[in-house]
Amino acid sequence: MLRGDPTRDALTRRRLLAAAFALALGAASLPGATLADALDGVLEVRSAYVNVDHGVFLLHARIEYPEGVAIRNALRDGITLDFDVDVRVDRERRLWFNANIVDLTLHRELSYHAVSDRYVVRDVRSGDQDTFATLDEALASLGRVDAWPILVEPQLDGGNYTISVRAGVRRGSMPASLRALMFWTNDWARQSEWYTWTLPV
Repeated sequence: MLRGDPTRDALTRRRLLAAAFALALGAASLPGATLADALDGVLEVRSAYVNVDHGVFLLHARIEYPEGVAIRNALRDGITLDFDVDVRVDRERRLWFNANIVDLTLHRELSYHAVSDRYVVRDVRSGDQDTFATLDEALASLGRVDAWPILVEPQLDGGNYTISVRAGVRRGSMPASLRALMFWTNDWARQSEWYTWTLPV
């Protein structure tokens, strides 16, 4: 069995690594690259409120998520985006920190199905999903939270309460081919400011 020249093999490995790094740098400049600025744009909870139905507090919210060519290209390259809605209910206390009563997250993900040419929104917990012909329609659906049960009356024992809602978006799964190229980039993620109001009890 013949063995190669160790010096030449090491040089070849260095050249391959350099080529892979250069390829990754080149990929980062392409429109579909996974860069942090792909999430630039408005990310805001526009409105939120609760109504009570048979002792259950149901959250309704309207959220605006960023959209753009980079997000569209990333989805079409096989990257999944995760969309989270965080909600907190706190009881106010005068002489100490507020007491947290509820801390929940609604997890949904957005992907692109190349065969059907449709965008898929899936609720991670329930597995329910809807498909949309355009990215705008998918983001509009993600921006609507209707009748999400977050609290029941027995959890309240008097006092003043506040509800806070925050939206976030981050990169989820990606194809192995992109992971090999983009291993050196930071995961991109953004969160909105908290939208807070007093609970009407």
